[in-house]
Amino acid sequence: MKVAILIIVLLIIAFGISLLIVRRRYIKLLDLATKRAQKSEQLKSVFIDNISRTLRSPLNAIVNSCNKLLEEKDGNLQSAQVMTAVTNISDYSKELLDYVLQLHEMSKFEGITPSFTFIEVNLTELMASYRREAMNYTKPDVTVRVISDLSPHCRAILDTNLMHQLMMHLLTSAAKHVTHGDIFIKYNCERRGLKVAVSYQGLDLSELAHGDIYSLLQEDDAMKDSGKSTALSLAICRAIVDMFGGEFFMDSEGDKKNVASFWFPCEMKDVYKDL
Repeated sequence: MKVAILIIVLLIIAFGISLLIVRRRYIKLLDLATKRAQKSEQLKSVFIDNISRTLRSPLNAIVNSCNKLLEEKDGNLQSAQVMTAVTNISDYSKELLDYVLQLHEMSKFEGITPSFTFIEVNLTELMASYRREAMNYTKPDVTVRVISDLSPHCRAILDTNLMHQLMMHLLTSAAKHVTHGDIFIKYNCERRGLKVAVSYQGLDLSELAHGDIYSLLQEDDAMKDSGKSTALSLAICRAIVDMFGGEFFMDSEGDKKNVASFWFPCEMKDVYKDL
Protein backbone atom coordinates (compact mmCIF):
# COMPACT_ATOMS: atom_id res chain seq x y z
CA MET A 1 0.00 0.00 0.00
CA LYS A 2 2.78 2.39 0.95
CA VAL A 3 4.63 1.55 -2.26
CA ALA A 4 1.52 2.33 -4.34
CA ILE A 5 1.05 5.68 -2.59
CA LEU A 6 4.74 6.50 -3.10
CA ILE A 7 4.45 5.66 -6.81
CA ILE A 8 1.35 7.86 -7.14
CA VAL A 9 3.12 10.75 -5.37
CA LEU A 10 6.14 10.37 -7.61
CA LEU A 11 3.94 10.31 -10.71
CA ILE A 12 2.16 13.47 -9.57
CA ILE A 13 5.49 15.18 -8.95
CA ALA A 14 6.81 14.03 -12.34
CA PHE A 15 3.62 15.24 -14.02
CA GLY A 16 3.94 18.61 -12.29
CA ILE A 17 7.57 18.96 -13.37
CA SER A 18 6.63 18.00 -16.95
CA LEU A 19 3.89 20.63 -16.99
CA LEU A 20 6.36 23.23 -15.72
CA ILE A 21 8.91 22.32 -18.40
CA VAL A 22 6.27 22.39 -21.16
CA ARG A 23 4.93 25.74 -19.87
CA ARG A 24 8.40 27.27 -19.86
CA ARG A 25 9.02 25.94 -23.34
CA TYR A 26 5.83 27.46 -24.74
CA ILE A 27 6.42 30.77 -22.96
CA LYS A 28 9.86 30.87 -24.59
CA LEU A 29 8.38 30.09 -28.03
CA LEU A 30 5.65 32.71 -27.54
CA ASP A 31 8.23 35.33 -26.56
CA LEU A 32 10.33 34.45 -29.61
CA ALA A 33 7.29 34.65 -31.91
CA THR A 34 6.28 38.03 -30.41
CA LYS A 35 9.76 39.45 -30.97
CA ARG A 36 9.78 38.14 -34.54
CA ALA A 37 6.38 39.71 -35.21
CA GLN A 38 7.54 43.06 -33.82
CA LYS A 39 10.71 42.90 -35.89
CA SER A 40 8.68 41.95 -38.94
CA GLU A 41 6.41 44.99 -38.52
CA GLN A 42 9.41 47.30 -38.19
CA LEU A 43 11.06 45.78 -41.25
CA LYS A 44 7.83 46.02 -43.22
CA SER A 45 7.72 49.80 -42.70
CA VAL A 46 11.40 50.22 -43.59
CA PHE A 47 11.06 47.95 -46.61
CA ILE A 48 7.99 49.80 -47.94
CA ASP A 49 9.86 53.12 -47.62
CA ASN A 50 12.86 51.69 -49.47
CA ILE A 51 10.69 50.23 -52.23
CA SER A 52 8.86 53.52 -52.59
CA ARG A 53 12.16 55.32 -53.18
CA THR A 54 13.37 52.58 -55.54
CA LEU A 55 10.25 52.69 -57.71
CA ARG A 56 10.08 56.49 -57.78
CA SER A 57 13.44 56.79 -59.54
CA PRO A 58 12.53 55.02 -62.83
CA LEU A 59 8.95 56.38 -62.69
CA ASN A 60 10.20 59.97 -62.48
CA ALA A 61 12.64 59.35 -65.33
CA ILE A 62 9.81 57.97 -67.51
CA VAL A 63 7.54 60.91 -66.67
CA ASN A 64 10.30 63.44 -67.42
CA SER A 65 11.09 61.87 -70.79
CA CYS A 66 7.40 61.80 -71.71
CA ASN A 67 6.96 65.43 -70.68
CA LYS A 68 9.84 66.52 -72.90
CA LEU A 69 8.13 64.92 -75.88
CA LEU A 70 4.71 66.31 -74.98
CA GLU A 71 5.93 69.84 -74.27
CA GLU A 72 7.44 70.21 -77.72
CA LYS A 73 4.56 71.73 -79.69
CA ASP A 74 6.35 73.13 -82.71
CA GLY A 75 7.73 69.83 -83.93
CA ASN A 76 11.32 71.06 -83.64
CA LEU A 77 12.64 67.96 -81.93
CA GLN A 78 15.41 66.25 -83.84
CA SER A 79 15.09 62.54 -84.56
CA ALA A 80 18.12 61.91 -82.33
CA GLN A 81 16.38 63.67 -79.43
CA VAL A 82 13.22 61.65 -79.96
CA MET A 83 15.25 58.43 -80.12
CA THR A 84 17.06 59.32 -76.86
CA ALA A 85 13.79 60.03 -75.06
CA VAL A 86 12.15 56.83 -76.34
CA THR A 87 15.25 54.79 -75.42
CA ASN A 88 15.18 56.24 -71.90
CA ILE A 89 11.50 55.41 -71.55
CA SER A 90 12.13 51.85 -72.72
CA ASP A 91 15.15 51.32 -70.43
CA TYR A 92 13.47 52.71 -67.33
CA SER A 93 10.30 50.74 -68.08
CA LYS A 94 12.33 47.51 -68.16
CA GLU A 95 14.01 48.51 -64.90
CA LEU A 96 10.61 49.20 -63.34
CA LEU A 97 9.26 45.87 -64.58
CA ASP A 98 12.25 44.09 -63.08
CA TYR A 99 11.53 45.66 -59.66
CA VAL A 100 7.87 44.67 -59.89
CA LEU A 101 8.82 41.07 -60.72
CA GLN A 102 11.18 40.97 -57.74
CA LEU A 103 8.47 42.36 -55.49
CA HIS A 104 6.03 39.77 -56.77
CA GLU A 105 8.44 36.95 -55.91
CA MET A 106 9.20 38.35 -52.45
CA SER A 107 5.51 38.91 -51.67
CA LYS A 108 5.02 35.13 -51.86
CA PHE A 109 7.69 34.49 -49.26
CA GLU A 110 6.29 33.87 -45.76
CA GLY A 111 9.32 34.25 -43.53
CA ILE A 112 7.54 34.33 -40.18
CA THR A 113 4.95 31.53 -40.07
CA PRO A 114 5.70 28.98 -42.79
CA SER A 115 2.90 26.64 -43.81
CA PHE A 116 3.29 23.64 -46.07
CA THR A 117 1.03 22.00 -48.64
CA PHE A 118 2.73 18.81 -49.76
CA ILE A 119 1.67 17.12 -52.99
CA GLU A 120 3.15 14.38 -55.16
CA VAL A 121 4.73 15.61 -58.40
CA ASN A 122 6.73 14.17 -61.28
CA LEU A 123 10.23 15.64 -60.93
CA THR A 124 11.03 15.49 -64.65
CA GLU A 125 7.95 17.56 -65.50
CA LEU A 126 8.54 19.94 -62.58
CA MET A 127 12.16 20.68 -63.53
CA ALA A 128 11.17 21.07 -67.19
CA SER A 129 8.61 23.72 -66.17
CA TYR A 130 11.32 25.63 -64.25
CA ARG A 131 13.57 25.44 -67.31
CA ARG A 132 10.87 26.87 -69.61
CA GLU A 133 10.10 29.70 -67.21
CA ALA A 134 13.77 30.53 -66.66
CA MET A 135 14.33 30.82 -70.43
CA ASN A 136 12.11 33.93 -70.34
CA TYR A 137 14.76 35.71 -68.28
CA THR A 138 17.95 34.59 -70.02
CA LYS A 139 19.96 36.50 -72.60
CA PRO A 140 19.84 35.35 -76.26
CA ASP A 141 23.06 33.31 -76.09
CA VAL A 142 22.17 31.49 -72.86
CA THR A 143 20.51 28.07 -72.60
CA VAL A 144 19.06 26.33 -69.54
CA ARG A 145 19.68 22.57 -69.40
CA VAL A 146 18.34 19.91 -67.00
CA ILE A 147 20.49 16.91 -66.01
CA SER A 148 19.61 13.96 -63.78
CA ASP A 149 20.46 10.29 -63.23
CA LEU A 150 16.96 9.64 -61.93
CA SER A 151 14.13 7.93 -63.75
CA PRO A 152 11.76 10.14 -65.79
CA HIS A 153 9.02 8.50 -63.69
CA CYS A 154 10.56 9.67 -60.40
CA ARG A 155 8.07 11.42 -58.12
CA ALA A 156 8.59 13.53 -55.01
CA ILE A 157 6.29 14.79 -52.28
CA LEU A 158 6.97 18.48 -51.66
CA ASP A 159 5.47 21.95 -51.37
CA THR A 160 5.36 23.15 -54.99
CA ASN A 161 4.78 26.80 -54.02
CA LEU A 162 7.93 27.08 -51.91
CA MET A 163 9.85 24.92 -54.39
CA HIS A 164 8.88 27.25 -57.23
CA GLN A 165 10.02 30.31 -55.25
CA LEU A 166 13.30 28.61 -54.40
CA MET A 167 14.10 27.50 -57.94
CA MET A 168 13.05 30.75 -59.65
CA HIS A 169 15.10 32.87 -57.25
CA LEU A 170 18.15 30.76 -58.11
CA LEU A 171 17.47 30.70 -61.85
CA THR A 172 16.62 34.40 -62.27
CA SER A 173 19.71 35.26 -60.24
CA ALA A 174 21.79 33.07 -62.57
CA ALA A 175 20.13 34.62 -65.65
CA LYS A 176 21.18 38.10 -64.48
CA HIS A 177 24.85 37.20 -64.42
CA VAL A 178 25.25 34.82 -67.37
CA THR A 179 25.88 36.50 -70.74
CA HIS A 180 26.51 33.33 -72.79
CA GLY A 181 26.77 29.58 -72.31
CA ASP A 182 24.64 27.24 -70.22
CA ILE A 183 22.82 27.28 -66.90
CA PHE A 184 22.61 23.70 -65.61
CA ILE A 185 19.92 22.31 -63.32
CA LYS A 186 21.06 19.00 -61.86
CA TYR A 187 18.89 17.04 -59.43
CA ASN A 188 19.35 13.72 -57.70
CA CYS A 189 18.34 11.56 -54.74
CA GLU A 190 20.67 11.85 -51.77
CA ARG A 191 20.41 10.94 -48.05
CA ARG A 192 16.70 10.13 -48.36
CA GLY A 193 16.04 13.55 -49.80
CA LEU A 194 16.23 15.74 -52.88
CA LYS A 195 19.53 17.35 -53.93
CA VAL A 196 19.41 20.13 -56.57
CA ALA A 197 22.31 22.16 -57.97
CA VAL A 198 22.16 25.19 -60.27
CA SER A 199 25.55 25.85 -61.89
CA TYR A 200 26.72 28.50 -64.35
CA GLN A 201 29.69 30.59 -65.45
CA GLY A 202 29.74 34.18 -64.24
CA LEU A 203 30.83 36.48 -61.46
CA ASP A 204 31.86 34.87 -58.18
CA LEU A 205 28.68 35.16 -56.07
CA SER A 206 29.71 32.89 -53.18
CA GLU A 207 30.36 35.85 -50.87
CA LEU A 208 26.78 37.09 -51.39
CA ALA A 209 25.22 33.89 -50.03
CA HIS A 210 25.76 34.61 -46.34
CA GLY A 211 23.55 37.68 -45.91
CA ASP A 212 20.69 37.78 -43.44
CA ILE A 213 17.32 38.42 -45.10
CA TYR A 214 16.14 40.82 -42.39
CA SER A 215 19.30 42.93 -42.52
CA LEU A 216 19.28 43.03 -46.32
CA LEU A 217 15.65 44.18 -46.45
CA GLN A 218 16.64 47.31 -44.51
CA GLU A 219 19.25 48.36 -47.06
CA ASP A 220 18.25 51.49 -49.00
CA ASP A 221 19.27 50.00 -52.34
CA ALA A 222 18.38 46.37 -51.63
CA MET A 223 16.38 46.19 -54.86
CA LYS A 224 18.33 48.65 -56.99
CA ASP A 225 21.88 47.45 -56.46
CA SER A 226 22.52 44.28 -58.49
CA GLY A 227 24.80 42.71 -55.88
CA LYS A 228 22.43 43.36 -52.99
CA SER A 229 19.45 42.22 -55.03
CA THR A 230 21.23 38.93 -55.71
CA ALA A 231 22.22 38.62 -52.05
CA LEU A 232 18.58 39.15 -51.09
CA SER A 233 17.45 36.41 -53.49
CA LEU A 234 20.05 34.00 -52.08
CA ALA A 235 19.03 34.89 -48.52
CA ILE A 236 15.42 34.06 -49.37
CA CYS A 237 16.59 30.73 -50.88
CA ARG A 238 18.47 29.90 -47.70
CA ALA A 239 15.42 30.78 -45.58
CA ILE A 240 13.15 28.55 -47.70
CA VAL A 241 15.60 25.63 -47.48
CA ASP A 242 15.76 26.13 -43.70
CA MET A 243 11.96 25.85 -43.63
CA PHE A 244 12.26 22.47 -45.35
CA GLY A 245 14.82 21.42 -42.74
CA GLY A 246 17.57 21.23 -45.33
CA GLU A 247 20.97 22.65 -46.25
CA PHE A 248 21.91 25.42 -48.69
CA PHE A 249 25.35 25.96 -50.26
CA MET A 250 26.80 28.54 -52.63
CA ASP A 251 30.27 27.72 -53.94
CA SER A 252 32.57 29.09 -56.62
CA GLU A 253 34.70 26.65 -58.58
CA GLY A 254 37.40 27.24 -61.19
CA ASP A 255 36.82 29.61 -64.13
CA LYS A 256 34.28 31.60 -62.08
CA LYS A 257 31.81 28.72 -62.04
CA ASN A 258 29.05 29.27 -59.48
CA VAL A 259 27.21 26.32 -57.97
CA ALA A 260 24.15 27.01 -55.84
CA SER A 261 22.94 23.75 -54.33
CA PHE A 262 20.46 22.66 -51.72
CA TRP A 263 19.27 19.47 -50.08
CA PHE A 264 16.24 18.74 -47.97
CA PRO A 265 14.58 15.55 -46.70
CA CYS A 266 11.91 14.44 -49.14
CA GLU A 267 9.95 11.27 -49.81
CA MET A 268 10.71 10.10 -53.35
CA LYS A 269 9.16 7.27 -55.38
CA ASP A 270 10.18 5.32 -58.49
CA VAL A 271 13.65 6.85 -58.24
CA TYR A 272 15.27 4.43 -60.71
CA LYS A 273 12.22 2.85 -62.34
CA ASP A 274 12.89 1.33 -65.81
CA LEU A 275 16.49 2.55 -65.88
